[in-house]
Amino acid sequence: MSDTVKSLLIALQAQLKQLSLWCDTPPDQAAMASSMPFCYDTMPLEQWLQFIFIPRMHVLLDTQSELPNKISVLPVAEHAFDSLGPAAAPLLAIIQQLDITLSGDA
Repeated sequence: MSDTVKSLLIALQAQLKQLSLWCDTPPDQAAMASSMPFCYDTMPLEQWLQFIFIPRMHVLLDTQSELPNKISVLPVAEHAFDSLGPAAAPLLAIIQQLDITLSGDA
């Protein structure tokens, strides 16, 4: 499963870049310290994916730690990326695959 997750994280990063949702500047420390799910009160979802989710997943993979076994990012992503219209489809497909893979529904 870890190889699949790594591949999906790479694809997620590439898709965020392709959609110009990748940011060169990280959010400030206060935004990163949010205790809300997905830091929705301090940053857009694409920043949460880039600066929190992807790095944390890589740390878990690199240290061979236990991966989350129930995630559900897709519903939030569908709402967050709704304004992108059909262009969001590949991004949402990757997020859906991560949800399925990590939740053991694959």
